[in-house]
Amino acid sequence: MLIYSSYTDSELVDLLKSEGYAAFTEIYERYFGLLYVHAKKKVRDQEEARDMVQEIFISLWNRREFMEPEKGISSYLYTALRNKIIDWFAHQDVNSRYVNSFQVFANTGNCVTDYLVRENQFAALIEKEVHSLPPRMREIFELSRKVHLSHREIAEQLNISELTVKTQIKYALRTLRVRLGILIYFYFLMKMK
Repeated sequence: MLIYSSYTDSELVDLLKSEGYAAFTEIYERYFGLLYVHAKKKVRDQEEARDMVQEIFISLWNRREFMEPEKGISSYLYTALRNKIIDWFAHQDVNSRYVNSFQVFANTGNCVTDYLVRENQFAALIEKEVHSLPPRMREIFELSRKVHLSHREIAEQLNISELTVKTQIKYALRTLRVRLGILIYFYFLMKMK
């Protein structure tokens, strides 16, 4: 049995391409904590930091065949994290502008038409993103949020387990949150309940 902790990053990248999971686990254990601490310092949100780092490792796993050992795994991981953090801050800026825009309209008191237009635009955007979910996930999600069936009712109707229903709804909400941003995500949760 190989002792992966004794390998260099370049050797681990070679092993990642050929042997896969065990080398990936070593890279994960070697870098997760460092990346998480770095991300948490930047975004000041534990869950966001954890999600960012998890997404980076998912990307690493999916791209393992294309990794080049001589370029170094640490530079790949830190560059990916830097890009995630930049995207996150840009997204926060957009959310902040939306919140400010809503507040200005709410304070003016005569924004009913504009509000309805924005609401329709948000609803169309949400519907588009829901429609782009995988078919089974979309079906489960719509039964939950539009038809208002319980997890048990959905499981019985589709002949699947309640755990599968719960997991699919969780993944759908996570996907929508990433795609739509936190503001529209909360709007969607409140509107669809």
